[in-house]
Amino acid sequence: MAKRRLISSLLAFGLPVASRVSEDPQNGLAFDLLRGVMTGHANGIITLNIEEAEDSIRERVRVEFHEPYRTLLGHLRHETGHYYWDRLIAGSTWLEPFRALFGDETVDYQGALQNHYQQGPPPNWPEHFVSAYASVHPWEDWAETWAHYLHLVDTLETASSFRLAIDAVELPFESFETDSLAQPEAPNAVEFLELLNAWGRVTVVLNELSRSMGLPDFYPFVLSRDAVAKLHFVHTLLTSVHS
Repeated sequence: MAKRRLISSLLAFGLPVASRVSEDPQNGLAFDLLRGVMTGHANGIITLNIEEAEDSIRERVRVEFHEPYRTLLGHLRHETGHYYWDRLIAGSTWLEPFRALFGDETVDYQGALQNHYQQGPPPNWPEHFVSAYASVHPWEDWAETWAHYLHLVDTLETASSFRLAIDAVELPFESFETDSLAQPEAPNAVEFLELLNAWGRVTVVLNELSRSMGLPDFYPFVLSRDAVAKLHFVHTLLTSVHS
């Protein structure tokens, strides 16, 4: 179910989604759903530890890694972020704008990963990243931001399909303005801010509903201006692909 929801979103964005097995052996996408493996991406093949489909196992891992959120759909969205970085950004005109926001991806990845697991994220990570794991390396920052954007769009589209009138609810919510964007003058700035602020209103309501049931927050994140700028970059990229 998570994989089908993922593919549906990718197709809606107009992204290339060709089977690595039957359509595009060089650049296509494939999934290995296996037991006892590390979830990850390599050369178009996304490997998922299927044991995390068991709630108790996934929740244990989430707690061990001090994560506020962990789902199979989240894993799949994150790993496709790595895949589409290779397809859409590497070697393209998007690379330098990417580096300006996310940093230099040529920094030693394995060393950065080892440092993260030994020392943890920097204390000020919430000021710059959408999640603690995003602070590991520019590639992980990109993948986490990409996944976050897909969460945002899919949830809003689902709410809209059920005609939920979130705008009619009075909420203690401070809207983002153009000064939060990396490119305030961008043609899609207003469109993106409307999307982002709709997301803010929806998550306030959903968090309150979760608390009413004694459950953890539906959306356990706070978006900084730096994170918003990176989300705007993803939005701009996907808008260009779709057009």
